[in-house]
Amino acid sequence: MIGVVDRALRHVGHLVVDGIWKLGTAGRFTGYVLTRSADSLRRPQLTLNEIYFSGTLSLIIIVVSGMFVGLVLGLQGYETLKRYGSADALGTLVALALVRELGPVVSALLFASRAGSAITAKIGIMKATEQLSAMEMMAVDPFARVLSPTFWGGVISMPLLAAIFSAMGIFGGYLIGVVIIGVDSGAFWSQMQANVDLRDDILNGVIKSAVFGVAVTLIALFEGYDAPPTAEGVSYAVTRTVVTSALAVLALDFILTSFMFTGV
Repeated sequence: MIGVVDRALRHVGHLVVDGIWKLGTAGRFTGYVLTRSADSLRRPQLTLNEIYFSGTLSLIIIVVSGMFVGLVLGLQGYETLKRYGSADALGTLVALALVRELGPVVSALLFASRAGSAITAKIGIMKATEQLSAMEMMAVDPFARVLSPTFWGGVISMPLLAAIFSAMGIFGGYLIGVVIIGVDSGAFWSQMQANVDLRDDILNGVIKSAVFGVAVTLIALFEGYDAPPTAEGVSYAVTRTVVTSALAVLALDFILTSFMFTGV
């Protein structure tokens, strides 16, 4: 019995030590990425290439998902509002749900699945094939040349993708509510315009998406850089990126919502 307890405590101790060690390594890695940002931003083409890699290549899944989320939200919202005689408020319901919550959160989860996994795979393969070490041998800083531009590419892309997701969702809500069901078009847009505030709703959604972009991109970069230089190690790193990013987005969403919308 004592031996079982001893092994259990030893296992827990190893997990805690490994977690603290990895957290410290991640903090140092983040510091390197940020301090090398000035060098990478002097070459804007590097960042533009990463915006294309992270943002433009994610447009299809963002646009299609945003459209279907808006269609479902409009249909469900209409059925609920109709019970209380408030079907004209459908535009407000769709817009607030998207710009406050669904736009930033769902687009961040999609971004982690598509762009985050691709970033981890790219950095992990570069490490496994010793491309990063070769850069250092040629006196080229891999943080300034690869990692920092990738970080800023993801941070810039995420708010833009969230805005596109919300816009497509609102269009989907308009399509199902006004064109198909028959809600008055003037009421749909006027209610939305009157009740959606630029600072309290739209700006807070932009802040959320920017924070999610920072978190997801850093997780993807660190997991790729920290991955064992094997095919199996890179594949595990990609899985960890998606899982950790999803958990981080949901946790950050709760924290940010508590400060922004409830005043906690």
